[in-house]
Amino acid sequence: MLTDQSEARQTRRYVEKREGILDAAAALFNRKGVRGTTLSDVGQLVGLNTNSITYYFRKKEDLVLACLMRTIEEMRGLAGAAAQHGSAGERVAAFIALFVARLARTAAGERPELMSFREIRALPASHADVAFSAYNDMFRQIRGLLRDAMPADPAQNPAQRSALSARAHLLLSLASGAMGWIERYEPADYPKVAQTLADIVLNGIAAPGTAWQPELDAEALLPVLGQPETTQQAFLRAATELLNEQGYRGASADRISARLNLTKGAFYHHNENKDDLISACFDRMSAVIRDTQALVDEMPGTGWDKLCAVSRALVHYQFSSQGPLLRLSIYGALPEEMRVTKMQDMARLSTRFVRFLVQGMQDGSIRPLDQSIAALQVHGMINAAVELRRWVRDATSDNAAELFVRPMMMGLLR
Repeated sequence: MLTDQSEARQTRRYVEKREGILDAAAALFNRKGVRGTTLSDVGQLVGLNTNSITYYFRKKEDLVLACLMRTIEEMRGLAGAAAQHGSAGERVAAFIALFVARLARTAAGERPELMSFREIRALPASHADVAFSAYNDMFRQIRGLLRDAMPADPAQNPAQRSALSARAHLLLSLASGAMGWIERYEPADYPKVAQTLADIVLNGIAAPGTAWQPELDAEALLPVLGQPETTQQAFLRAATELLNEQGYRGASADRISARLNLTKGAFYHHNENKDDLISACFDRMSAVIRDTQALVDEMPGTGWDKLCAVSRALVHYQFSSQGPLLRLSIYGALPEEMRVTKMQDMARLSTRFVRFLVQGMQDGSIRPLDQSIAALQVHGMINAAVELRRWVRDATSDNAAELFVRPMMMGLLR
């Protein structure tokens, strides 16, 4: 018969081993994706066989859900702590500082990785419903940090509620996006990075006196929108949608063909294999961004004019009939060789935003700030726009700039 002390030791060992499994799994899911990670992979990291892992988590989906729920609970804790501060600006700055401090503890080896939210869509419906419900609660809590930031009561004003939800999505996207780039900084510099990030999020990019430009000739900057879609382009669009929704493993030839009401045979008539098609999806995204940047670069105007134009055009593309662009979070689930090549290409395109920022600082239209972090935020905002309709159902190519681009450029609370 077990004594109370023996039961306590067994309970402690169980909890410690379970937490160790969650730590290892979150790191693997972030790097290889849910469909690219097996229970055996997790077991190898913690010294257990697959049968032993199933003692703690019966199925891989149970393990994924547990990792996501643990991260959501941590994020809710950070939001709750930030909510104790006074003004909306102070709450936002506190949330960013607390989140980056949590990343610093991961970098120092003190805490495990937080799991990326991109894998929620890879779960079966029964698990996804639980995860989305918890995520929605977390989102509402983060949106609460922005309370009193709107001139009218959002609960009584649908337009204000849409604006508030869009800004909450922007805040969460820019903060969590730091997981993908903060490793380029020394952990000792993380607090300064948090201050810079909070300054850009709260105060925007525009110099004092610089006005928001509400007009955009989208077709001039996105000539592809005026061209008829070929069958191959339709495959690229469908594959992009599935990659965004279900990740690399979920974007199968069967699913891509079914989305276009075509047979699997039609898929292989137009595409050599799935990896070639997915590589072409990245090339398509790079071409859209590169061509738009090049067209804007030849335009007259200030650096501010150009940065706003390229940002608004690319967000417009997200909502167009030929959009969306690929979500940046898909990189983690790609085969290693493809991941390295495509990430290098996208890093170069992200760096091109720096050119407009520097020009704007030189001509006085953009305030002095850290160009590298600001460029990452602009790129992150464009990427996050693909998810905007989840939080703002009436988001369209016509109003997305006001809802999403303007708060990024002018400041979240302005």
